[in-house]
Amino acid sequence: MDGLSIGPILLTGFITTLATLAAWPVTRDSRLFHFLMLAMYSGQIGLFSSRDLLLFFIMWELELIPVYLLISVWGGKKRLYSATKFILYTAGSSVFLLLGVLGIGLYASNEPTLNFETSANQSYPVALEIIFYIGFLIAFAVKSPIIPFHTWLPDTHGEAHYSTCMLLAGILLKMGAYGLVRINMEFLPRAHSIFAPG
Repeated sequence: MDGLSIGPILLTGFITTLATLAAWPVTRDSRLFHFLMLAMYSGQIGLFSSRDLLLFFIMWELELIPVYLLISVWGGKKRLYSATKFILYTAGSSVFLLLGVLGIGLYASNEPTLNFETSANQSYPVALEIIFYIGFLIAFAVKSPIIPFHTWLPDTHGEAHYSTCMLLAGILLKMGAYGLVRINMEFLPRAHSIFAPG
C-alpha cells in the first residue's frame, strides 16, 4: 500500500459500509447478498493494495463474480441480460489485461517478475510499450467506462439493486481509473506521453 492506493482503500471501506446499510431491506437470501458484497469488497481492497501484477489481475477478476451474482439474482426485470452484458464486456476486456500482465512479466530482463517496483523500472522498446499501453487501456476503459466501451453501464445500473449501484458507481468504476494511473502511467511513461492529451 502506498499514497496512491490509500485514498481508494478508504473510499471503498466508506462506500461499502453505506451500501451495506442501504441493503438492510433485502430479505430474500440476505446472507448471500451480504456475503457477495463483502466478497466484492475483498476483491477491491486486494486490487488497491496489491504490489504485484498477478495479484492485481486476480483481484480484478475476483470482484466480477460477486457483481454478476448481485445483478442476476437481485436485479430488475432484465437482470439476466444486464448481468450477462456486464460479464461479457468486463471479462472480455480482461483478456487484454492478462496479455499485458504476461507480456510485462515475461519481458523482465533477468527473470520473469510481476513485482510493481521491478516492472516500473524496466525499460521496454517503444513499439512494445505502445502495444502494452493499448492493451491495458482497453481493459481499463471498459471498467471506467470510457466511450465507446461504456454501453454495459446503463443496463447494469438500471437493473441492479440500489446498494449494488452504490458499489458499482462508487468503487468499481474507479478501479479502471486507478489501473490507468497505476499501470499505464507508472509502467509505460513513454507510451503515456504519446497518448496523453495536450
